[in-house]
Amino acid sequence: MKYILQKLGFYLIAFWAALTVNFFLPRLLPGNPVDIMLAKLAQRGPVTPEAREAVELLLGTNTDAPLIVQYWQYLGKLFTLDLGTSVAFFPASVTDIIGQTLPWTIGLIGIATIISFVLGVVLGMLAGWKRGSWLDNLIPVTTMLQSVPYFWLALILLFVLGGMWDLFPLNGGYNVYEVSPGWNWAFISSVIYYGTLPALTIVISSVGGWMLGMRNMMVSTLSDDYILTAEAKGLRPSRIMTTYAARNAVLPSVAGFAISLGFVVAGSIVTEAVFSYPGIGSALLNAVGSNDYSLMQGLFLVITLSVLGANLIVDLLYSFIDPRTRARS
Repeated sequence: MKYILQKLGFYLIAFWAALTVNFFLPRLLPGNPVDIMLAKLAQRGPVTPEAREAVELLLGTNTDAPLIVQYWQYLGKLFTLDLGTSVAFFPASVTDIIGQTLPWTIGLIGIATIISFVLGVVLGMLAGWKRGSWLDNLIPVTTMLQSVPYFWLALILLFVLGGMWDLFPLNGGYNVYEVSPGWNWAFISSVIYYGTLPALTIVISSVGGWMLGMRNMMVSTLSDDYILTAEAKGLRPSRIMTTYAARNAVLPSVAGFAISLGFVVAGSIVTEAVFSYPGIGSALLNAVGSNDYSLMQGLFLVITLSVLGANLIVDLLYSFIDPRTRARS
């Protein structure tokens, strides 16, 4: 219980610090959303001071107030789950935008991250167990793909598989002309089809790192004395590989997987920009381009919660997987 309370206290402080940075970061950008909205209104006629005040009340952005006042107003609205109104998608609320885009990002980046982790760990385990095999020699090739800029790999796959061979669509999340969103096979199959190429890009670019890390940990673990003892007992090789070697070798990969899961939301910007995917990344790009304080703060809040939440859960699970972490704390 002491270990859990220490972790909860640390993450609460980290969450408050992230909220504070979340407030100040958008305000360091030049311009503000009120001026952007007024510029759009000015194209249709003169704008009065009363109109400016009405826009500030609508957007929940009191730019004339001191920063400390704005900060307390920002914290107060967070506790009431009032994230404000979006300028980039006006008049939609930030909560609605997040609710519409978040499932797309979690579905694409989350599933692709899990697939690359499982595939990389399994292949890395086999490569470490059978050193010098063709699978072990394949690892340098897969890790070379990580040195290729991610957007460049995405563009190559988009050009070859989407343009030259026309196997996958070039953009979008589903076929907007033939299917309607809903829990039906036509929509689900369209989402899978449109998401295959972006997911393939993520898996190809990340699986090599998981393979290399797991392979090296397996090689290190296989030299420990308890592996020699297990072999002396006459245990089956498959049991030694999975129960004794892989179970201990996978611990660092689990910690890395927690970070990857936490950054599922944050890491979708490049993917969604290249493939025009309707997720959190695309919404964040629109928010930055429009100086949309409310939407940026809402999206950063989701990213913060995902990172801290994933790390907290894995920290607690890690203490059960490896009880030595509780003893050290």
